[in-house]
Amino acid sequence: MMAEVSDKPVALVVGAGPGLGGAISRRFAREGYAIAAVRRRHGDELRALCEGIEEQGGVARGFEVDARREEAVGELFEQVESEMGAIEVAVFNPGANINIPIREMPSSKFFKVWEMACFAGFLVGREAARRMVPRQQGTVIFTGATASLRGGPGFAAFASAKAGLRAIAQSMARELGPEGIHVAHVIIDGAIDMPFIREMLGDERIEQMGPDGILAPDDIADTYWALHQQKRSAWTFETDLRPWVEKW
Repeated sequence: MMAEVSDKPVALVVGAGPGLGGAISRRFAREGYAIAAVRRRHGDELRALCEGIEEQGGVARGFEVDARREEAVGELFEQVESEMGAIEVAVFNPGANINIPIREMPSSKFFKVWEMACFAGFLVGREAARRMVPRQQGTVIFTGATASLRGGPGFAAFASAKAGLRAIAQSMARELGPEGIHVAHVIIDGAIDMPFIREMLGDERIEQMGPDGILAPDDIADTYWALHQQKRSAWTFETDLRPWVEKW
């Protein structure tokens, strides 16, 4: 998974899994970015993602990092910037979606979800800001969910963490916008087409949704690229994406 150091701008994608994170990585790679793909584990999947990007002529390197660990996140940014180049885009995209009734929720599980979906976002956002502000440019994008705006039965942990992440993103946007840093929050309102979701919903349910009834990762990734391309006279902070058949 080692990649040659190049003069390409770098896109750091935290949560580069087989669904949206992988699609974002490939999208930015097609635009000439060197990709620093980050996951907590699953080295084989990271390797496959990076090799796929390189087979298409891109540059990619995988990093197995637990984004909940402050020291590890700081070391990640230092390593990427010293070995790959300046990080122009940082995407925070880990998943932490669990459904546990409140009466059955262990405090340890609640805390873990908060660490993964909220605290880790703060660490990634902070380290990105520390490097981007002196350069007076950069984009930081956080992946949100329906739960960023409202809770639901069984989602006390996930909703509170996602709402906290949205508040971090909003605070960063207001603080860093005048410093030339574009901070955006993308609310994904619906199921994303990926192996885990297909297994959970089943083929019959997905077929009932009809064509384009489930969010396609590549289509979502187009929006992330568009956000990064926006002129600063008209920056978007928050956008929400959902299939055309989704009720809301």
